[in-house]
Amino acid sequence: MFIEIKKRDGRVVPFDAEKITEAILKAAKAVGGENKKIAENLTAQVITQLSNMGYNGNIPAVEDVQDTVEKILIENGHARTAKAYILYRDRRNRIREGKSDLMDTVKEILVETNRENANISNSPSAKMLQIASAASKQYYLTNLLPEDFAQAHTRGAFHIHDLDYYGKTLNCLQIDLTRLLTEGFNTGYGFIRPPKRIGSAVAQAAIILQSNQNDMFGGQSFPHFDRSMSEIVATMPSVPGEEEVFQAMEGLIYNLNTMHSRAGAQVPFSTLNVGTDTTEMGRAVTRSILRAFERGLGNGESPIFPNLVFRVKNGVNMNPGDPNYDLFQHAIKVSAHRLNPTFSFMDSSFNKPYGDEIAYMGCRTRTIGNRHGEEVSAGRGNIAPVSINLPRVALQTRDVKLFFVELDRLLRLSARQLMHRFEILGNLRAGDLPFCMGQKLYMGSENLQAEEPIKEVIKNGTLAVGFIGLAETLQALIGKHHGEDKEAQELGLKIVSHMNKRMEQFSDEFDLNFVLVATPAEGLSGRFINIDRERFGSIPKITDKEYYTNSYHIPVNYCMSLFDKLSTEGEYHKYCKAGHISYVELESPPGKNVEAVEDIVRHMAASDIGYGGINYPIDECRSCGFSGIVHDACPGCGGTDVRRIRRITGYLSTEERFNSAKQAELRDRKPHCC
Repeated sequence: MFIEIKKRDGRVVPFDAEKITEAILKAAKAVGGENKKIAENLTAQVITQLSNMGYNGNIPAVEDVQDTVEKILIENGHARTAKAYILYRDRRNRIREGKSDLMDTVKEILVETNRENANISNSPSAKMLQIASAASKQYYLTNLLPEDFAQAHTRGAFHIHDLDYYGKTLNCLQIDLTRLLTEGFNTGYGFIRPPKRIGSAVAQAAIILQSNQNDMFGGQSFPHFDRSMSEIVATMPSVPGEEEVFQAMEGLIYNLNTMHSRAGAQVPFSTLNVGTDTTEMGRAVTRSILRAFERGLGNGESPIFPNLVFRVKNGVNMNPGDPNYDLFQHAIKVSAHRLNPTFSFMDSSFNKPYGDEIAYMGCRTRTIGNRHGEEVSAGRGNIAPVSINLPRVALQTRDVKLFFVELDRLLRLSARQLMHRFEILGNLRAGDLPFCMGQKLYMGSENLQAEEPIKEVIKNGTLAVGFIGLAETLQALIGKHHGEDKEAQELGLKIVSHMNKRMEQFSDEFDLNFVLVATPAEGLSGRFINIDRERFGSIPKITDKEYYTNSYHIPVNYCMSLFDKLSTEGEYHKYCKAGHISYVELESPPGKNVEAVEDIVRHMAASDIGYGGINYPIDECRSCGFSGIVHDACPGCGGTDVRRIRRITGYLSTEERFNSAKQAELRDRKPHCC
C-alpha cells in the first residue's frame, strides 16, 4: 500500500483515501446520488487497481489516481457519476491553469500594460487596474459562468466583452445633461447646484462624464449637447457672448483630454452630439465647439477626446437655405483637418422615424428601440455585448446551409449568455452604481431606492450580439468577399439580415431589447484569428494575417473606389440596430479640399449610412508643432518625436497605443486609389 502521492507541482504529500471518497461523493451528488458507503467501496477498488498497476510501495501522481477513478466508476456502471467527475476534474484543471495564466499576465502587466484598450496608459494606476481586471476575468470564468459559456469564450466561439466587469456594472449611457444641470447633482461629497454661467455649466458637464465613467465600463455621451446647453443657458441670469461661449467650449475640450477616471488609468470615453439645434445659443455652442477643435489644444495638437458627432438632417443643416447650413460647412472643414467630427444621418431609412432623437457614441453604439419605455436616446445605453466569431462558423461548416444551422446554435448560445449576465446585473442594487442610479441618470431610476435592485430599470437598455469577420466568412464559404463579388454581397446581406431577424425573435421571446451590433473589435480581431489559425492552420485570405476584418467592413487592403465601398457597406447599417459605422481611407489630410469631403459625406447620406467617418493619417511634431505627414523626420525641424494619430474602432488614439493586431491592420490599410 502506497502512503504518499505526488502533486502536480512535484511536491510529495501524505496519501489520504478520504479525498478520493469525497470527490466521488461530490460527483454522485451532482447526478442525484449520496451513498457514502458506495463511494468508500469504489475508493477501495481504486486503491487496489493502483496497487495492481505497480504502485504498491511506489508513489502515484494525482493524474494517475484520477484516471483510475474514472475507469472504476465506468466499470461499476456509474457512467453518469463518471461524467460528473470528469467535468469536475476538467473545471479544477481550468482553475489551476487559470491561476498560472493569471500570474503570467500579471508579470507582463508589471512590465507594460496590455493594449487591448488603446485609451489606457502605462502608468502605475493603469497597471493596478489591469492586474485587478485580469484577476476578475479569471474569477468569472472559473467560478460564475456556466460551463458552456466559459468554454465558448475560452475557445473563441464567441467573446464576452469586458468580462472583468461581468457582474459589476453596465456598458454605456447617453446622459440627459439638461436635467442634471437644471436640478443639480451629487458626486458623493456634496451637492453641486445648478450653474449660473456657461463656463460652470461645461465644467459640470465634464464632471458628470467623469463620474458616470467610474460607474460603467463603456462610453459616456451627451445625445443633444447643443440643445442641452441652449436650454441651460436660458435659465441663467445673463446670456453669454460668443467669446465666452468659445472659452467655455475650449475649456471643456481641455478637461476631456486631461481629467482621468478609473483611478487615473484613462480619460473618459466621451462623445458629444451636435448640429441640429437651431436656436441662437444652440448654434453658438456648435460653432464654438467646432472652432475649438479647429484651433486644437495648447500647442495646436488634435484633440483625442471628445468624439464629436455632427448630426446631418435635411431642412436643418444639409442644404443651402437650411438654418444650420453654415455649421454643416464648418463641420466639413474641421473634419478635413482634425478627423473629427464624424457624421450621423438623421434621414437614413432606419433613423428617420425617430426625428432627431438618434444619437451615436464614438464607438458606433446606437440605442433607440425600446419595449419598456420611451424610444429616445437620453437615459439609455447598452447593458452588455457579446460577439460571435463568424469566420469560425464558416471554417467549421464550409457549406452555406450548414453554416446557418451552426450560426443559429451560436446565436442562441449568445442570447442565453446575455440573459445570464442580465439576471446577475439585475440583482445589483441602485447603491452599487451610486452616480448612475443614485443621481437618476438611467431611464426609470427616478424612484429607485439605494437598496433596491436595478432589474426593472435596465430593461430600458439593450443587449447586443455582435459579429466580426464577414469578409473572411464569405471567403471561406464561396471564395470571395462582398467587395469583389455581387453573389458574395447577396450572401453577406443574407447572413447579417438573418442575425437581425434572430435578435427580433429573441426580443419577443425574452421581452428585452436584443439588437445586432457591428462589433468595434479592438483586441478581439487578433484574439479570434490567433485561436482559429492554431486550429485550422494558415488559410489564404482568411487566417493568414494578424486580424479579422471588423464586422461587415470590406478588407482594408482591398482596392476599390470610396463611393463603391460606402454603397456596399451602407446596405448593412439598417440591420445593425445597436450600432454601425463606415469609413473611407484617404492617403493624407484633405486640408483645404473641403469639396471632396463634402462629396464623401453626401454620398454617405445617399448610401443609407447611419454613421460614418473619414480616416487619414495625422502626424504632429512635438518639437515644432508641424502637422501633416511625417515619415522618418519632421520636414519642419528635423525632429523625430512625432505624435501619430489614427482612428481605431471609432475613437482616435496614438499609433503606439494600438495592439499588434491593429498595428498590422494599420499597415495594411490602403487609400481608395482606383
